[in-house]
Amino acid sequence: MNKTAHLQQRMGQRGISRDMVDLVVGYGKAEGDRVVLSRKASAQLLAAARTLSKIVDKGGLVVVARGEAQITTYNYTGRKH
Repeated sequence: MNKTAHLQQRMGQRGISRDMVDLVVGYGKAEGDRVVLSRKASAQLLAAARTLSKIVDKGGLVVVARGEAQITTYNYTGRKH
């Protein structure tokens, strides 16, 4: 999506980074012409980021499932050949 000169100017004036705008567009809720990422939704994403950080520390995570049943889980160690 193109970023207009107006958007870039307002970002500079309001201390809003491109990464912040990208997060709102990616995870916010569309409301007509607007996309909103509320404080509550941001807090939920922050909690998910903490969990994601733990998964990164483990090197990844695998969940094995069949249909609706989750069968097992283990740390990801790379592709086995």
